[in-house]
Amino acid sequence: MNDLSSYLSWTWFTPETFRSYEWENLWALHLLWVIPLILLVRKFTKILKNPRLELSIPKMAPRNNPWTYLRLVPMAFFTLCMWMVIVSLARPQRTNEKVEQYTEGIDIMLVLDISESMDLQDFTPNRLEAAKETAIEFIEGRFGDRIGVVIFSGEAFSLAPLTTDYDLLKDLIQEIAFNMMDAKGTAIGSALAVATNRMRESEANSKVMVLLSDGDNNAGNVDPIFAAQLAEALDIKIYTIAVGKDGMVPYGTDFFGRPQMVESYLNETTLRDIARIGKGKFYRASDGDALDRIFDEIDELEKAEITESRYKETIDFYRVYLMWGVFFFFIWILLKNTFFNNFLID
Repeated sequence: MNDLSSYLSWTWFTPETFRSYEWENLWALHLLWVIPLILLVRKFTKILKNPRLELSIPKMAPRNNPWTYLRLVPMAFFTLCMWMVIVSLARPQRTNEKVEQYTEGIDIMLVLDISESMDLQDFTPNRLEAAKETAIEFIEGRFGDRIGVVIFSGEAFSLAPLTTDYDLLKDLIQEIAFNMMDAKGTAIGSALAVATNRMRESEANSKVMVLLSDGDNNAGNVDPIFAAQLAEALDIKIYTIAVGKDGMVPYGTDFFGRPQMVESYLNETTLRDIARIGKGKFYRASDGDALDRIFDEIDELEKAEITESRYKETIDFYRVYLMWGVFFFFIWILLKNTFFNNFLID
């Protein structure tokens, strides 16, 4: 805009250029059609005030001489000058808005039980599938957080490190199956230890672990309470979710295709102690809807802090058209008293 050569480009007058503008004083553009109207009124008024008298006097230029139309050139430049002033008055602008978002992300580790008891069908279609579906919905609701996954039964395995690749996480969770581990049992302590190890180098201001299990610790060589204390020492908050119902629950069908019932017993004590040590909360999910509500509550409790800064830069282009208006004005001044006005067109 500071280079004079940029003002002289005819691209300032293309339809694409005018469509790209935002107009500060849009009303002023309605004056564009007023200028030709004023000129026409002035012309007819002059004709009415000065009726012609037909005399047999030779004209300075023949009626059919095209050079006589040069008399219109000064008025054309005056019209252009007025148009440029009006466009300048309308204040053509372009606005560039830049939005910068900074998120104080949270590191979240999902710790999922895939032991045989997670195949019980008090959830639809079973406890594990319901947990997987809810975990995927939880991931879809996050923004800017790093999330990892640890799975466990009789042993623990880190399925995914902390990452923001949510599509990858959802694919990995979708593929979780009971046959991924050979060891039987429920090694809650080992799972907490593996998850803590994954998060120990995290520099996030908030670190969260969500442990989802339906049983008591009966496998592995790490005590769950000790593992919880280790996590708490690293400022990792632990939420625990006990999945399932006590008593008789459906599991498969018998020879005749009738639902088969088995007894389920859930020991909440260990999970409650883990949540207390980890300064989190304990939840009991007895069906799929309750599990959804629990994850929604955790989602609300552990929100990333997002700071948004908006930068709005407005560039005015009225100077370009004002310069052209001045340019056309000087041309009009130079031409209006020259030989152009001496040509007769009638």
